[in-house]
Amino acid sequence: MVLGMLVIPVCQTLFAQSPIPLAWHLLDPSVDSVYGISLDKAYQILQQKKKASKSVVVAVLDSGIDTLHEDLKPILWRNPKEIPGNGIDDDHNGYVDDVYGWNFIGGKDGSNIGSCSDERSRVYHRFKAQFGKEPLDSSNWQEADKRNYGLWARAAKEMKATQEEQVELYFIEATTKALKRHEKVLREEMKCEEFDCNRLEKFEPATRQGKESKIAYLTGLRLLQIDSEETNTKLFSQLDEYIDGKKRAIESTHKQPTDYRTTIIKDDYFNLNDRYYGNNDVMGPTPMHGTHVSGIIAAARNNGKGIDGVADNVQLMMVRVVPDGDEYDKDVALAIRYAVDNGAKVINMSFGKSYSPEKHWVDDALRYAEDKDVLVIHAAGNESWDVDVRENFPNPILLNSQKKLNNFLTVGANGDPRLTGPLAAEFSNYGQNNVDLFAPGVKIYSTLPGGNKYGKENGTSMSAPVVSGVAAMIRGYFPELNAQEVKQVLMQSVFTPDSTIETVKPGSDDKVRFATLSKTGGIINAANAVLLAEQTLAAKKSQQQKNMVVNQPTTTRNKTSKQ
Repeated sequence: MVLGMLVIPVCQTLFAQSPIPLAWHLLDPSVDSVYGISLDKAYQILQQKKKASKSVVVAVLDSGIDTLHEDLKPILWRNPKEIPGNGIDDDHNGYVDDVYGWNFIGGKDGSNIGSCSDERSRVYHRFKAQFGKEPLDSSNWQEADKRNYGLWARAAKEMKATQEEQVELYFIEATTKALKRHEKVLREEMKCEEFDCNRLEKFEPATRQGKESKIAYLTGLRLLQIDSEETNTKLFSQLDEYIDGKKRAIESTHKQPTDYRTTIIKDDYFNLNDRYYGNNDVMGPTPMHGTHVSGIIAAARNNGKGIDGVADNVQLMMVRVVPDGDEYDKDVALAIRYAVDNGAKVINMSFGKSYSPEKHWVDDALRYAEDKDVLVIHAAGNESWDVDVRENFPNPILLNSQKKLNNFLTVGANGDPRLTGPLAAEFSNYGQNNVDLFAPGVKIYSTLPGGNKYGKENGTSMSAPVVSGVAAMIRGYFPELNAQEVKQVLMQSVFTPDSTIETVKPGSDDKVRFATLSKTGGIINAANAVLLAEQTLAAKKSQQQKNMVVNQPTTTRNKTSKQ
């Protein structure tokens, strides 16, 4: 599912101690005393060294993108082999009019999947007839049967909606209804359609009803632990989405979820060779998440509009695979292959889920990306989990061999204690073995769809594109470095806070050393990455020259040594 867009209960109230710069995530730890990524310093170094860049294609596997946004339109990838709108597959890749990318969760008639079920529910009902009967005969099970039973048994256990979940849903639904009643009164008194907590705090209602609604509205937001900068319109959109998702999940404990795939996409899901489905609508009905992610990576820089993305000289390719619900493994696998085949050198995946029944398809696609020198950046997730203990998919650990891919980075979210809350964002997943590094992911300002809009979002969904942007920068200015080398540069150049610095461990009240929450113990740093990339490239060229000398014929080497 999309990571970073749910407010309840992922995002806790953030008590800012100082005004938050809109682009705090780009600032420098040393110069600005903020745990940002030192982006300006990185570009200053590149300028001083008079480095030129090569254009890099970054594929964003996400929910959709606003192709008309002022800060995104100039940097969209355009398929050079496709003639827009002629209804012909000009480049013969099987996807008609794939000008900006492809939509794997749409129908050929132009329809789209908006909402769908979670993977846990799909797994439970898919294998219920096979494994949900007694007695169970496992004598002839193959390895696939054993794995599927393990998935089903876990899903069956988790599908039992707890009383706590039911109570939580009732509380949130009742609070939301009350908030909407008070919000209607406030809109009428404030004579505006949109407001946030800060604006409401300053407003003095003229009527008793208005005063009561103001107090009740603010109290409700505090009870739900809503960020004070959240607008009423966005708040209710997210609350409605959250409630709807919870209801679907609880309902699916006794009722098979609606199969939108069969009615809209109409592919043979269990046949990976049936791959030429979907449509070219890369915006789709839910482009909020993908638009925000895309702007973080590469919104047009220095154009005097909105924001500056991390990377310059980038072409963004949108591959739509993420609905409101859990993505399907088949779509993810084919999207990765589509991105690789169409020239992407970096793939951003700001989504994840707890079940991956067709993980072998995704593994094969990730191996294909590794073979083709493509770097994959994945968000760690927003459940406050230790992903060394609880799995989050996709991941780089291959199903059969347990080998770990060398082209895959998993990113946790950091904040800033002076601006946004704990150093390790309280929603972020973590893991000393399976999270590689952290990147800013709290109150990240970026592009929003529906006009030339901008706003802040929270989540590891926002952290992954920060890293994808730095990766694209390094691949553009140092194209001689391969994906594995760029991964090592990014990991070895992190800004590492003092090893004694503590943070609240996500999902608890415990204090732990920040260094213990990821493999590197650090935060992505663009300036350090540029410097290390230069050193890495110099060492690589030196080694190549030595290898050339060693591999020369003996007579040639002798002549060379005498000169």
